[in-house]
Amino acid sequence: MADSAKIKKLVRSHKDLQFYQRAYSLSLLLHKLCADLPKHELFVLSDQIRRASRSICANIAEGYARGKTSSAEFKRFLQIALASCTEMQVWLDYCRDLGYVPDSQCQKMQDEYTEIANMIFSFCQKIT
Repeated sequence: MADSAKIKKLVRSHKDLQFYQRAYSLSLLLHKLCADLPKHELFVLSDQIRRASRSICANIAEGYARGKTSSAEFKRFLQIALASCTEMQVWLDYCRDLGYVPDSQCQKMQDEYTEIANMIFSFCQKIT
């Protein structure tokens, strides 16, 4: 059985995907962290962090739904989610370099986004 056929049998929902679960958990953590950013960052940095972190989850979910009829569409949305992981690393750099988030906490979140991105990339290689 081809990898894509195995995947379709094992994955009943986007919520079954481990990289979705991890991205969603990290997104919730970041939403809470944004509440502690300085007021002048609420409409800029905070908004970008919330959007990008939600975008990862939303693109995985939308890609999964579209993947029921097109593996290429699923892969395209996963590539967008992958790009948003990299975008999140940039926003975390800003948080660290502006002194809003301790380096150790920032590094843990960046490492998690690296892991999520690697998982998405590996998954993309398995679907045709």
